[in-house]
Amino acid sequence: MSSIHHFLFLFFLCLWIAESADPSGQFCNNSTKISSTQISKNIDTLLPKLVSRTSQYGFIKTSYGEGEAQVYGLAQCRGDVSSEDCSTCIHDAADEIRKRCPNQSDSRIWYEYCFLRYSTRNFFGQVDTGFGIYYYNVQNVTDPDPDTFNKELGALMDKIRSEAVLPANKGLGKGKTKLTPFNTLYALVQCTRDLSKQGCAECLAIAISNFPTFCNDKKGCRVLYSSCYLRYELYPFYFPLDSQDSTLLGASKNYHSHTVYKP
Repeated sequence: MSSIHHFLFLFFLCLWIAESADPSGQFCNNSTKISSTQISKNIDTLLPKLVSRTSQYGFIKTSYGEGEAQVYGLAQCRGDVSSEDCSTCIHDAADEIRKRCPNQSDSRIWYEYCFLRYSTRNFFGQVDTGFGIYYYNVQNVTDPDPDTFNKELGALMDKIRSEAVLPANKGLGKGKTKLTPFNTLYALVQCTRDLSKQGCAECLAIAISNFPTFCNDKKGCRVLYSSCYLRYELYPFYFPLDSQDSTLLGASKNYHSHTVYKP
C-alpha cells in the first residue's frame, strides 16, 4: 500500500470512529413521562423490531401495543451507508436511547449514520421541526469569497433537495460542486421515508432557511431534525468517498452546536 493510500485509509478510519462512537444528539421530551409499566414494556418490545427491520431495509415505521399504551417507532439509516454500518449504527442507537431517556415516552437519538425515535403519539407522515440541532464549523470560508460560496451552496442545495423529494430516491439527495481548483463543496440531504413529497420539501426548506442564522459563511454545517437531515462540508463525507480530493487533508473537526426547541 502506498504511503498516500495508507494515510487516506487511516484518515477515514479515524473519521469513521469519531463519527460513530457517540450520538450526534438526543431529545428526551420531559413533558412525556412514561405513565405505566405497560408503556415501558412496549418500548422494550418495539426497539428490537426497529433494529431488525432497519438493518434489513434501512428504514422502518411501526407500532406495538394497544390503546393508550401503544408506542409508535421509526428508524432510518443514511441512504449512502453500507448495510453493515447501518446495522451497527441502529444497534447502538437502540442500546443508548433507553439509557439516555429512561423515563420519557417521546425520545429521539441521532447518529451520523442513523436516527431512531419512538412516542406514544402517532407522528408518522408529519413534518417535525420543533426540535433541531445545528452543528457549524467555527471557521469561515475565505476561498472563494463568502458571497460566491453562498451562491454555490444555494445552487447545490436546490439540486440535491429536488432529488430527495423523488420517490425513487427514498428521501436522499447528495452531490458536489467544484468551487476553486483546490476546494470542492460536498452536500447531502435526507428526509425520513414516511414523509410525502410535499412534507420532505417543507422540512428541507425550513432547515435551509435557518442557514443565515446558524451556518452563515461557515465551512461546514449539519442540521438534525426529526424529519430531515442536512449536511455540507469542504471535504468528502458521504459514500462512496471521493479519496482523490485534496481538501480531505484539511478536514476540520472543530464544531460548535446550537439547539432549537419550539414545544
